[in-house]
Amino acid sequence: MEIYAYCRVSTVNQHEDRQIDALQGLNIPQGNIFVDKQSGKDFERPAWRVLFERIKPGDLIYIQSIDRLGRSYEDIIDWWRILTKVKGADIAILDMPLLDTRKGKDLLGTLIADLILSVFSYVAHNERETIKKRQAEGIASAKVRGVRFGRPMIKTPENFGELVNLWEQKKISFDEILELTNLKQTTFYTRLREYRNTNI
Repeated sequence: MEIYAYCRVSTVNQHEDRQIDALQGLNIPQGNIFVDKQSGKDFERPAWRVLFERIKPGDLIYIQSIDRLGRSYEDIIDWWRILTKVKGADIAILDMPLLDTRKGKDLLGTLIADLILSVFSYVAHNERETIKKRQAEGIASAKVRGVRFGRPMIKTPENFGELVNLWEQKKISFDEILELTNLKQTTFYTRLREYRNTNI
């Protein structure tokens, strides 16, 4: 039997330290700890895919909490069934001891575990939907207040036309006009097109 652990954080800027700390004392080989830095909206995650391929009947997977496994209710239920019924592995959710397939292998134990899994998977799913709704509401509210999103707009210099004329007359090089206008190549061509359209 191999013992594994799966950790997930939503972005590359987040740290999995808290999840790793929760695994201390469980005798999990360092090479058997898999970490994804990716959203839990689906299971298209590189570390998860590698772990899934390695799982054999009788193996055990530790996960700190059910929402680290995923945030889609249907996906969590499906993958739980695949891992436990198809692969024949056990799963232990550390912050929810009742979600440990090693315990209660009889019909009643399985029924209770399935019921708890359904409830907490729904909670994880609902939490994700709530976060998405709040983000959308926040963005809409900010737009109403005139908040701009994306990269800040780089102003075109007031003497842009003069610089363009010098460049077209080959009195300054392309690199020089980029430096003088403080624009990147793609932005320069966009502004040049706009300038020419308004000065036809």
